[in-house]
Amino acid sequence: MLGWPLNMPLRALPLILFVAMLGCAYRQAAEEPLTLVWLPDGTEIRVEVMTRPEDMARGMMFRDSLAADRGMLFVHDRPGRYRYWMYQCLIPLDILWLDSSKRIVEISADTPPCKTEAEACPTYGGNYDAQYVLELAAGSAARHGLKPGDAIRF
Repeated sequence: MLGWPLNMPLRALPLILFVAMLGCAYRQAAEEPLTLVWLPDGTEIRVEVMTRPEDMARGMMFRDSLAADRGMLFVHDRPGRYRYWMYQCLIPLDILWLDSSKRIVEISADTPPCKTEAEACPTYGGNYDAQYVLELAAGSAARHGLKPGDAIRF
């Protein structure tokens, strides 16, 4: 017979339900289809696309690895000078800012994680108008010879 364990207080039910829903949401996010991005040298990168403000704010936080053929693409509604930081990121990243024509306008290579309090974390980029920001595993920009002016396809 299924039922509520007698030794568990009912006040724990909301917490258990929340954790179960969170697990479902995580599985759903992990199963989201990846979008293909092509670098100028023809390399294919599979990226998660972030368009919602809450997803963009979380970004690569708490992830302990990023495969060389994976990344994250942030899509802003309109061009602007977007600064990024590495608060609660656990791994270094290459961050590329792309204009509305998908050309690289700025690169922060081997951007280190910030292991201090949020207020002490430096920001990166935002020196040129960009509409897209592409985060790749650290070293990717050098490995693929990426530079400002290069076009990224997606």
